[in-house]
Amino acid sequence: MKFRFAIAALATVSVGLAFAQTPAPQPATPAPAAAAPAPAAVAIPPAPKPVGTAWVLMDYTTGQVLAGENYNERVEPASITKVMTSYTLAAEQKNGKIKPDDPVMLSERAWREGGAGTDGSYSGFAVNQTAKLVDMEKGMAVQSGNDAAIALAEHAAGSEEAFAALMNNYAAKIGMKGSHFVNAHGLSAPEHYSTAYDLALLGQALIRDYPDTYAFNKIKEFTVGTITQPNRNLLLWRDPAVDGIKTGHHSGAGYCLMSSAKRGDQRLIAVVMGSTSEKQRADDSMALLNWGFRFFETHRLYEAGKQVAQQKVWKGTTKEVQLGVATPLLVGVPRGRYADLKPTMDVPKVLVAPIKKGQAIGTVKVSLDGKLVAQSPLVALNEVEEGGFFRRLWDSFWMWWESE
Repeated sequence: MKFRFAIAALATVSVGLAFAQTPAPQPATPAPAAAAPAPAAVAIPPAPKPVGTAWVLMDYTTGQVLAGENYNERVEPASITKVMTSYTLAAEQKNGKIKPDDPVMLSERAWREGGAGTDGSYSGFAVNQTAKLVDMEKGMAVQSGNDAAIALAEHAAGSEEAFAALMNNYAAKIGMKGSHFVNAHGLSAPEHYSTAYDLALLGQALIRDYPDTYAFNKIKEFTVGTITQPNRNLLLWRDPAVDGIKTGHHSGAGYCLMSSAKRGDQRLIAVVMGSTSEKQRADDSMALLNWGFRFFETHRLYEAGKQVAQQKVWKGTTKEVQLGVATPLLVGVPRGRYADLKPTMDVPKVLVAPIKKGQAIGTVKVSLDGKLVAQSPLVALNEVEEGGFFRRLWDSFWMWWESE
């Protein structure tokens, strides 16, 4: 029965479809972009251990922890809290709730709890006067001003307590499962805590989501009125690859530093908590970053907009669609292991026109030693319009035939 139907169908459509061919095979596994030969892999020595209570080194691209100790244990984040404040402010600006040129009032509370008369760091904005929101942000990021942090929180949410609730909401979205914030500045308080791992996630999120806000953290000094103060991150003067992020210190937290550096396509994030001095936290952080850059590398596997593979399309004006990635796909691996990466594609077995340019088609995944290290959506690089009546009829027949 099926054979007789097939003969009839072929006779019906053969006149207009002499050009038709049998279906193309499924695409082969995509090959990574060519890279310069890497030196042979070497055994990676232990990371230099910082002085402190907890620490972690993270690959920014993949989020992989390269080394660390006690990084999931609760610690007091001190002024690294202000990175969470910066992220929350950036998100609220993106949502249209506040604007960079908003006039922000430095309230008496902000002056009393975070101003020059306190033991903590301050920016020096005048009490009961306003300054632009963007200037307050810089005073908080560069000078670590507690006064600026409180004023910004009050402006964005009405009170610091309400702003802390916003901070916790955004922390949850980032994936900071071991953190809870009760203020915007980081002075010691009950139920105000984080982890070294969570803080590394926060740094990754700020760099990825709000690069303009992140850029405030590499400013080396900032002036408010007649007061000029330097950035307390000593690494900004030691290595031009370092472009952030934030220091912290009080008696309960010790000396803390969240740092990040970018060399070529590779970016690393180091978090050192509970160190013994400003110099010690800087020395240890620099040692971690140098170790990470020496023994790990980041490769650009696929460029945005370039073909990774092609896939058969049914019922279209053309018979194939080119597949690629919308943004560059980067992956971090131990130095010398690039050739061991295994890319695979997860795409539908059957694609039917029409297909829009940029439409998500599937996923390209990259593994090392059986472990997934990177993945990215595959998108159509070209549009495939729906074919004419005879093309659709012919392809319908072959789809039916192959389904049996």
